[in-house]
Amino acid sequence: MAVSKLWPFKQSSKDHWERVYKKHASTEVGWYQVHPENSLKLINNTGTGTDCRIIDVGGGTSKLIGQLLDQGYKKLSVLDISGISIEKAKSQLGEKSSLIEWIEADITKFNVVEQYDVWHDRAVFHFLTEAGDRKGYINSLNQALKLNGHLIIATFSLDAPQKCSGLPVVRYCSDTLHDELGDNFNLVESSEEDHVIPSGVKQNFIFCRFIKQA
Repeated sequence: MAVSKLWPFKQSSKDHWERVYKKHASTEVGWYQVHPENSLKLINNTGTGTDCRIIDVGGGTSKLIGQLLDQGYKKLSVLDISGISIEKAKSQLGEKSSLIEWIEADITKFNVVEQYDVWHDRAVFHFLTEAGDRKGYINSLNQALKLNGHLIIATFSLDAPQKCSGLPVVRYCSDTLHDELGDNFNLVESSEEDHVIPSGVKQNFIFCRFIKQA
């Protein structure tokens, strides 16, 4: 599928991530995982089945979307602010990339055109250090996620480093994530993961699955 470009971008953020993906191979970035076990488990735990519509926010060159394809999921979208990351991801998947909807957009300003059963975000939300950006993200989330849809979100935990990829982050626990998202999201499960980046540094993540109730 062609890449949809949804403007405007917050140019400083876009420039940063374009530089990261231009400089580093997919296996060199800090969030690289060979097998995104927790993400796959939580998506399977939704019970929505392989015909559900899933969006991977900030999916970039993650292995997740390819492994979802292998599991039989059919309605998959990847959103990323970096066009370079999208082109790399398409190259990784080869002919299978035509089965994915690719969206080049700033999630804090996402022009929602579809609704999704599952919204997955591993390591985007914690980069939103400004309240206005978090508000924009949550506004996009509420527009895009169906009623009773599942939000799967993973951020740096309270024990994680204070920076990632040279940028400050906001660290969360399940309670503070819930407070940020709002009362229309019901937390149904959470867990932590020690992720070891290619350089050997350990980063602790909190993974949460919420259901949108209103």
